[in-house]
Amino acid sequence: MESSLHTLNNLFAQLGLPAGDEEIENFIKSHSHLAGYISLADAPYWTPAQAAFLREEILKDADWAEVIDQLNARLHAK
Repeated sequence: MESSLHTLNNLFAQLGLPAGDEEIENFIKSHSHLAGYISLADAPYWTPAQAAFLREEILKDADWAEVIDQLNARLHAK
């Protein structure tokens, strides 16, 4: 199995979102403070395909899981 380290930039590109550092920071600023009881994949701003990708990659503990966890932590920050 190939070991790869994904970045937030890679994740945003995979999700079909603008993947520049500034765009990512703007997304996080405008979508942060996600309530603790809402899982990342259930956040209202994802398309069904994006939500499915996030959910599947976490459930499989795939190579995307670490960077998805980072995004999750940043969006749930208070």
